[in-house]
Amino acid sequence: MLHGSRPAAPIEAKPTTDPNLDSDAFLRDVLAGLTVADKSLPCKYLYDAHGSQLFDAITELDAYYPTRTETAILTEHGSDMADAIGPRARVIEYGSGSSVKTRLLLDALDQPASYVPLDISAEHLTTSAERLQAEYPDLPVSPVVADYTSDFQLPDVPGDRTLLFFPGSTIGNFDPDEARDFLASMRGVIGADGAGLIGVDLRKDAATLERAYDDEEGVTAAFNRNLITRINRELDATLDPDGFVHRAVWNDQAGRVEMHLVSTRMQTAIVGSVSVAFREGERIHTESSYKYSLDGFAQLAAQAGLLVDRVWTDADERFSVQLLSPADD
Repeated sequence: MLHGSRPAAPIEAKPTTDPNLDSDAFLRDVLAGLTVADKSLPCKYLYDAHGSQLFDAITELDAYYPTRTETAILTEHGSDMADAIGPRARVIEYGSGSSVKTRLLLDALDQPASYVPLDISAEHLTTSAERLQAEYPDLPVSPVVADYTSDFQLPDVPGDRTLLFFPGSTIGNFDPDEARDFLASMRGVIGADGAGLIGVDLRKDAATLERAYDDEEGVTAAFNRNLITRINRELDATLDPDGFVHRAVWNDQAGRVEMHLVSTRMQTAIVGSVSVAFREGERIHTESSYKYSLDGFAQLAAQAGLLVDRVWTDADERFSVQLLSPADD
């Protein structure tokens, strides 16, 4: 339960709309990714309403260890995290999804002052924010529909210190240079006396990693192929969902799991007014998930002007939750 009481009234759980989320930008990004030799699509577009629901289902699979392991870390070490963060934190969460882990954090924190969830899926965010507001009626909840990799406006909410919560190992979706720049942007959000609490997946054997991203039940495959369905629906495209299969492979040299949609045959589709051809076996790279060593991530954070203050892991060191603070300029 939340500790103490606050005089601030709850903020209505009605998301602020981000103007960057429009069909023109979606079309530009899709064409840019499909009309080059090495085809790719931004992983953020995997998360429409149905994609977000499928990802929630992925997190409950036996093969998908990150969510289960991170949840256990938050449960076991929540009080230590709360002591390190301090009272009356202004909690901002990037990619909040269903806010399941958020509840563990809010329950552990001392008098959290406000909560700002950001997510790219408006429908999913609205449902989650309204549910959370009902469960925590004294906590101001101010959801923002936004692509947190782009410019967006944060609401003015109460709090003595900003805590940016970024669970789920989503930092692994960025290439290293992008991850460094993203961490630097986080530093700007939390300010001189704020903190970041971030989930970082750790390197392990290839079989465990590939099984986590290509489960036997086929849920991750449905999640990946839903991107084809979304492109067809929103961009009036003619991609054949049955013409692509899901593949996940561990790239040891790059230190990442890669998700691809692989064309099963020679085929051509119309996207917008552009004809896009695919060879049999040609791949569309839809997501990367980098895995770090503890030292490797600390070095990356340092390049972004952040210090790793505390690290909590499971007993097998499969996953970590790390507390970051701004380094002295």
